Amino acid sequence: MRLLDSLAPLPFNLGSVDPIAVAHILADVRERGMAALTDHTRRFDRVVPPRWTLGRDELQEAWHSLPPQTQQALQRAAANIERFANAQRAAMQAFEFEIEPGVFVGQRLEPTASVACYVPGGRYPLPSTVLMTALPARAAGVQRVVILTPPGRQGLPDRHILAAAWLAGAEAVHPVGGVQAIGAAAYGAEEIAAVDLIVGPGNAWVTEAKRQVYGAVGIDSLAGPSEVMVLFDDSSNLPRVAADLLAQAEHDVDAHAIAVTDSRAAALQLLDEVERQLTTLPTADVARQSLQRHGIVVVVADRAAMAAAANLRRPEHLEVHTRHAAELGAQCTAFGGLFIGGDAAEVLGDYCAGPSHVLPTAGASRYTGGLGVQTFMRVLTTQRSENGASAPLAHTAALLARIEGLEGHARAADLRK
Repeated sequence: MRLLDSLAPLPFNLGSVDPIAVAHILADVRERGMAALTDHTRRFDRVVPPRWTLGRDELQEAWHSLPPQTQQALQRAAANIERFANAQRAAMQAFEFEIEPGVFVGQRLEPTASVACYVPGGRYPLPSTVLMTALPARAAGVQRVVILTPPGRQGLPDRHILAAAWLAGAEAVHPVGGVQAIGAAAYGAEEIAAVDLIVGPGNAWVTEAKRQVYGAVGIDSLAGPSEVMVLFDDSSNLPRVAADLLAQAEHDVDAHAIAVTDSRAAALQLLDEVERQLTTLPTADVARQSLQRHGIVVVVADRAAMAAAANLRRPEHLEVHTRHAAELGAQCTAFGGLFIGGDAAEVLGDYCAGPSHVLPTAGASRYTGGLGVQTFMRVLTTQRSENGASAPLAHTAALLARIEGLEGHARAADLRK
């Protein structure tokens, strides 16, 4: 990690990806369907699944194959995620009110009809991502929720993925990943029906594929490499701060682990603590590369400058480990998820605290928040009038329409006078 005295905004970067190659794969899936899925899965995953759809019965079998302790952990995580999602849904309200005499306007809330949740494969299975995407969709009232995830070495996903899909109420799991999975979800491929919305994290190729299919299908967001920023001072538990930075760094070599403090002495101690913990970390090879590329400790003048640094970088995960952490956290206005106090941690949010761990990266929190029930809800506005009550509005509309040169609009309004 490097010690710095200033911080710059993080530019959005999908990573190393060839957009033309992505476009060719998507076009191939659109044209050839399942034949293209087979070819590209064999090419990239070096296996062809024995079947492309795993239904509820097979998902339940995977659930029953897990040890009780694992089942209990997944159930506890699922219960918290579901409770939080239900609270989000309860906070969203339909309404109608009388905006002018006899003229009523309002909004309705309707869930998306069908959703594909993409769950990355990578080095290890990610059942937490199944829960973090599928459970909010179900709480929103989505009728068809399917999971797309790469096949394992034997052609089928890890049983933890399948079990989590059963627990989250997913209709099916399709063992297909990468660009071809996004193409199948967007355009359909025989037994894999097209959906209305694709959500979930993925590598640079998956993210570019989501960008290219947007419009034909909805997407949640475009995610870059994962990030954490920890605000700390001379009162902080430095082993916890170091552990939280390393937890982020072990994701992959492109992950960003950033610490900001108003104490140079604490900064130097933190660097030593990170090195100490690296010596026993099994994932040290990846974490060390990540820290060498993107790990920084920034020393600033005071607490106000710490909040300013957070608001400049707008990190995916923001932890506040300082004195009066709640007060400092209240000054931070752009983040994916905020973790207040030394007892709170990104790792708890990653698995079981409740809010989804699918969060905006690369400063995107300046215009959007993380995945939640709202991701799967459509806000539809309504208008109704009674007994000619719209006549005053029609007079105004006709006048404005003629200013804009739209005589047809004006005449349609005139008929309501």
